[in-house]
Amino acid sequence: MKVPVWGCVMLYSRYFIPTTKETPSDAEVVSHQLMLRAGMIRKLASGIYNYLPLGLRSIRKFENIVREEMNRAGAIEMLMPSVQPAELWQESGRWSFYGKELLRFKDRKDAEFCMGPTHEEVITDMVRREIKSYRQMPLNFYQVQTKFRDEIRPRFGLMRGREFIMKDAYSFDVDSSAADLSYEKMFNAYMRIFERCGLNFRAVEADTGSIGGSSSHEFMVLADSGEDAIVSCDACRYAANIEKAESPLFTRTRDEELKPLQKVSTPDKKTINEVAEFLGVAPEETIKSMVYASDNGDLVMALLRGDHELNELKLKNHLGWDEILMASEEQIFACTGSPVGYLGPIGLTKEIPVIADRVVQNMFNVVLGANEKDQHYTNGSPGRDFEVTCFADIRTVEAGDACPRCDSGKLEMWRGIEVGHVFKLGTKYSKALNATYLDTNGKEQIIFMGCYGIGIGRTVAAAIEQNHDENGIIFPIPIAPFHCSVVAVNTKDATVMAAAEDIYHALERAGVEVLFDDRDERPGVKFKDNDLIGIPIRIVVGSKGLAEGNVEVKIRSTGEVLALPLAGVVTSIGQMIDAALAAKE
Repeated sequence: MKVPVWGCVMLYSRYFIPTTKETPSDAEVVSHQLMLRAGMIRKLASGIYNYLPLGLRSIRKFENIVREEMNRAGAIEMLMPSVQPAELWQESGRWSFYGKELLRFKDRKDAEFCMGPTHEEVITDMVRREIKSYRQMPLNFYQVQTKFRDEIRPRFGLMRGREFIMKDAYSFDVDSSAADLSYEKMFNAYMRIFERCGLNFRAVEADTGSIGGSSSHEFMVLADSGEDAIVSCDACRYAANIEKAESPLFTRTRDEELKPLQKVSTPDKKTINEVAEFLGVAPEETIKSMVYASDNGDLVMALLRGDHELNELKLKNHLGWDEILMASEEQIFACTGSPVGYLGPIGLTKEIPVIADRVVQNMFNVVLGANEKDQHYTNGSPGRDFEVTCFADIRTVEAGDACPRCDSGKLEMWRGIEVGHVFKLGTKYSKALNATYLDTNGKEQIIFMGCYGIGIGRTVAAAIEQNHDENGIIFPIPIAPFHCSVVAVNTKDATVMAAAEDIYHALERAGVEVLFDDRDERPGVKFKDNDLIGIPIRIVVGSKGLAEGNVEVKIRSTGEVLALPLAGVVTSIGQMIDAALAAKE
């Protein structure tokens, strides 16, 4: 078979796709297993991977979608160094705060550097040197670049590696209102990016974490294997990370008189369920009390309804603490005089703040700990029997809770994989690094910032987590390494090979990305490999079909098998692919 040189690299026999039948023992999640089996990646070191040709094609496809949408939103591409000087991180205050994930090293002159896990400091330093006037803003710079975070336990392949490809963007504005507009542009661009990839995802409200700022949204690809729990309303667009999700306020009408507080014996009953069962009440008729400590030793008591769970992040953010820890038994005894299992807000031996979930405000005649071994109170009521420093939303939401934003919706629970995150930074970095501009009155002002990240390889892996079956990957067409494949059933049949070669070249001329499986292998082997690597459309050329003037076309996502006329197959395939790509733009 004579094949032009320009087409050789798209022949399966000359391409590099080292597939394997066996699932690697160290691959825990589906995307890691299938990317290894499909010959997309190979491990170099813990959390560090080579991107093989097939994997790189999907990554480049996604990068192109990201670039198109960033450019459409007015962002400007640039590239910053991976190696960053310690001075910038020390200036922002993150050199010590970031922790051991920051890979630090010294050059031959003993100057300290790090491998960049993100680039807020570097871009802010550039902007403070170049931007002097309000006339130069708004600005938004982005890059697609390799990052490094020294994860303590890298796992799941590209889902949580140490070295990874990331798109990060940074906006610069004159004030908060202008920064909100930049944030909205990026939020909408991210929505288009993941819609174009054909992914089922949610944009959820999230905590700002180590990046900081006033607010943020995570973009979560929905998958059963997702590490993050998220909730969304079934009636409106509200969605949030479980750590950030707002809990609705349960209101309760007092339909009975307050009863007198009474101390009762509860021998060896420590848990909410044990106490509730012993006293013959429902867990929701109890209050659980917990004591937490800050990193500098400050203590607080948190109160929740007995069947609710504390959201430690909400409590930490409410208190403004850098870190929150469960108090030690010694600390608990010092402020309550009681062992764990009998804690309550009545009769504390040391005055500490008492923060109660908002639901507790409407509770009365309930069971709570008496700060005495084997003793609880019944008929306790806040305001009468104990004082609360303040009421706050500190509980974790549950599936079925009322939506906090609309009147009719209920919250649904999902598992998600974070693939993107957008932040309103405000002046966190610009103030620390003194990035200023002159306003219309010639007065110096602090620049307002936002930052916006997308995990490139992580998104491809997340797409596999969401789109696979027992046979392998089911790539959405926009990020598939090839749109389709042409499979010659019998390579020794000259008629079959000639027809397959004609289809292959015609598809290439039509702009279709096609892989020609010209290997001298059994059809079953070829079909299994094509399914494994996730080719969306498979065109099978065999002598039986040709005798009837047809070729067999299989749609990977649905399993549908079509018999299409040989004469029109190139047009039909082109229309299928164009329709799939147009639907996502």
